[in-house]
Amino acid sequence: MANRNSIEFKVSARHALFTDPLTRIGGEKCSYHLPTYEALKGIAKSIYWKPTFVWLIDEVRVIKAIRTQTKGVKPLNYGGGNTLAIYTFLSDVEYQVRAHFEWNLHQPRLEFDRIEGKHYAIARRMLELGGRQDVFLGTRDCQGYVEPCAFGSGGGAYDGLDELAYGLNFHGFDYPDETGKPELWARFWRPVMRQGCIAFPRPEAGEPDIVRKFVRPMHGKQFGKGTVREVEQETADLGV
Repeated sequence: MANRNSIEFKVSARHALFTDPLTRIGGEKCSYHLPTYEALKGIAKSIYWKPTFVWLIDEVRVIKAIRTQTKGVKPLNYGGGNTLAIYTFLSDVEYQVRAHFEWNLHQPRLEFDRIEGKHYAIARRMLELGGRQDVFLGTRDCQGYVEPCAFGSGGGAYDGLDELAYGLNFHGFDYPDETGKPELWARFWRPVMRQGCIAFPRPEAGEPDIVRKFVRPMHGKQFGKGTVREVEQETADLGV
């Protein structure tokens, strides 16, 4: 069942690279078989985002069969120049995603901008236009495309698969501007695909659904009147 202020969209790309950002610095990279919560949240933010609210990913449906492709690449070396590495990408991917937004209560100075219907109207309009910013699937090397869809429509490669469990995967980050704590934490979980769909636990969930790892101290950024464009002005300019 869809949540309030929910959008449903299809995202597709020639390649995707979903990895654990804590261990992917330098060297070879190998994609997870499934998109991470953080990557899908980034796609939703590319469609439309303001610090007034937070996108929550409810569910993803895998449409095309999971295939991998290995490539030799020359990423930048942190010491200068380029290095040779082998990346294993997902090839020819397509997903259906259901997401919704909720107010970021850790941004109290943006309370004036919490006009639900107008944010939702802009999000729907931006989705119809293919997003406000470029869409990437895990890395800037993997550009994707979004469009509206009805979640669950059409056939999927894994619709007849009862259950497929995966090991420990990266879920996302707990950022201080969304938690109110001056710390950055990484979240991990064990996804299970059922009939081609993966339902995500909410970011604030605890064990056993979510396992956390402390990364470093970090302070969030506060926004207020004059630091963001008011939603009323945006809807007036867009005519929505």
